[in-house]
Amino acid sequence: MAMTDRKRRFAAALRAGASNKEAAIAAGYSEKTASASGSRLAKDPDVIKEVERKDFVDQAKAEAKAQGKPLNLSDLSKSYDNPRDFLKAVMNDDSEDLRFRIDAAKTLMPYEHERKSEGGKKEAKQAAAKKAASGRLAPSAPPSLKVING
Repeated sequence: MAMTDRKRRFAAALRAGASNKEAAIAAGYSEKTASASGSRLAKDPDVIKEVERKDFVDQAKAEAKAQGKPLNLSDLSKSYDNPRDFLKAVMNDDSEDLRFRIDAAKTLMPYEHERKSEGGKKEAKQAAAKKAASGRLAPSAPPSLKVING
């Protein structure tokens, strides 16, 4: 199941040190069902993944700060040789925020699909002329020149 805004708020409250019940209330669940909701959400794979990922990033930030070095984000993520692969991974990652997934899809679109309006009148005329010239009325190739010694 996808990572919802409520799940994100629950994970953030857990990371802040709240109990399952307190985190569920902070995420917007009813106080009457907060205990059960908190227990269920604490076992949710999406929430677990989100908490672990955020903890990993926080730990890397703390280590970089202790060493007096800037945080290198490429160390935190997978290494991609091609930006398209990275954008596809973000776009298809269900645990990622929907806004980031949409932005990745928008950025990737021009590389995956050609615009219908690309190519103007000039290019269309040249393409039509090329197509017409390749028919049976096209001029034949010039004769090949041979050198005769004699």
